[in-house]
Amino acid sequence: WNPPTSGPNRAIVGLQKIRDRSHDNVRNEWTGASSVQKWATTLVGIGIVPRFKRIKVKERKQQLTDQWDDFVAASDADGVLNLYGQMTLTVRGWFDGGEMFIRRRARSLDAGYPVPLQVQLLEAEFVPMLDATTYTGLPPGNEIRSGIEFDKRGQRIAYWMYKSHPNDPQNFGRGANPEQLIRVPARDVIHLFEPKRAGQIRGVPESAPILTQVREIGNYRDAVLLRQQLSNLFVAFLTRKTGNEDDETDPLTGRSIKGTFDKPIAGMTPGIIQELEDGQDVKFANPPEAGTTFSDYLRTELLGPAAGQGLPYELFSGDIREVSDRTLRIVINEFRRLAEQRQWQILIPMLCRGVLNWWVEASVLASTITLDEVNDVRRAEWSPHGWAPIHPVQDPTGQQIEIDMGVRSRSSVIAAKGDDPDDVDDERQADDERERALKIGPYSEGAKQKAAAKQKFGQLPTP
Repeated sequence: WNPPTSGPNRAIVGLQKIRDRSHDNVRNEWTGASSVQKWATTLVGIGIVPRFKRIKVKERKQQLTDQWDDFVAASDADGVLNLYGQMTLTVRGWFDGGEMFIRRRARSLDAGYPVPLQVQLLEAEFVPMLDATTYTGLPPGNEIRSGIEFDKRGQRIAYWMYKSHPNDPQNFGRGANPEQLIRVPARDVIHLFEPKRAGQIRGVPESAPILTQVREIGNYRDAVLLRQQLSNLFVAFLTRKTGNEDDETDPLTGRSIKGTFDKPIAGMTPGIIQELEDGQDVKFANPPEAGTTFSDYLRTELLGPAAGQGLPYELFSGDIREVSDRTLRIVINEFRRLAEQRQWQILIPMLCRGVLNWWVEASVLASTITLDEVNDVRRAEWSPHGWAPIHPVQDPTGQQIEIDMGVRSRSSVIAAKGDDPDDVDDERQADDERERALKIGPYSEGAKQKAAAKQKFGQLPTP
């Protein structure tokens, strides 16, 4: 075993071929489609939402929330998704191609948008693996490494991008021309990827370590399927003995059979019975069946691709046979720790806070946020979509015990569900006032009678 001695960026030579194979795997294999879909759903859910907790005036906080929601609805430069849908698409592109580029697109103040800003998503191929020390438009002393411009201090200064996707048919000979590259300042680009080694500057598809194994598993599965299709062609052949080969009469009809001896041979289809000429016989190969161990073998082989992409096999494949609820709880909790790590170390600091900073700057230009509010709005608290309880009774009971013990706040439980504690308290207050006015719930006559009966028999202390 003689591996090369490679740095973090030399090790990804041939990255585009890995991307091509990853794209093909996601398009055409259920294993690739499942992994990308599971990670996008887990990391984003219905959206990662900012909470402006540092804004103390309730009315102003609601105004900022409404302004953010208006921007979310109109954020997509392609006019297809809202911002939370773009988050999901970004995660899909990250795990499929290894990285995504998010570009700020400034708009004019009179363009009709809530703020003069939209967000454009660009796949990894938009930034070519270009290395250059001299290039048209490149400032002296700077250099381009893998499509990213760095200055003498190693700071990211700009990204060199195609004007359109270089691999779309309508762009051949235009978008793929290096002369068509444009220089986009780094302040207008978010480069979302997960570095696996210190100093790595481009992302690698998550499925890179297991692509070969997934391909071989697919080939094996296809071979077994073809073998079973051939085995399904059950055919019966009839042969007869007529005695004298020179006999010119049909032994069944007694008629003359002078002339052609050719008989039409039908295509082989399941259940056909084909008559043969005298003396003819047919022998078939007898391929082995898939066997009783095929499913177990395939399950064992899929454990590696699941682990290689950071997914529990049960979640990756949907196969939860022979798994107890306690084992599944351990597996899901461990997976959620990895998901939270990626949320708080990659997705939120890179994508969410980056877009929020752009929005704050655009809102200042539009005079919807004052300069005094800038720092408080930038420091919004991000709230990912909450996890559903694994056990709908035990999990909430355990949270209630933690609150009663004083080791956890009620607000933290609400926030973990992806909700705003202030909104929940307002909703509870409104519910209480409505029930009081309608005399329902704890204010109904029946509830009052039950409470009085319990107090009478000493079950409740007298108020």
